[in-house]
Amino acid sequence: MTGPETEPEVLFSVAKGEPTPEELAALTAVVLSLGQAPQAAPEKPGVRHWVRRQQLRLAPKPGPDAWRRSLG
Repeated sequence: MTGPETEPEVLFSVAKGEPTPEELAALTAVVLSLGQAPQAAPEKPGVRHWVRRQQLRLAPKPGPDAWRRSLG
């Protein structure tokens, strides 16, 4: 049974053209993502991270694969 209380809320409607179901799904995803709060940027590693790297002697050293140790 569908009554006025159970009808879904209309987010948007197509005024012109005949979009495919894939196009409607893409549009819906974009519209819903605009309403979300922005995500916080990942935090930079703190001092403790660098102290731990020094204790484990993970500082970059010249030699093979040195680029792997320099990423942090």
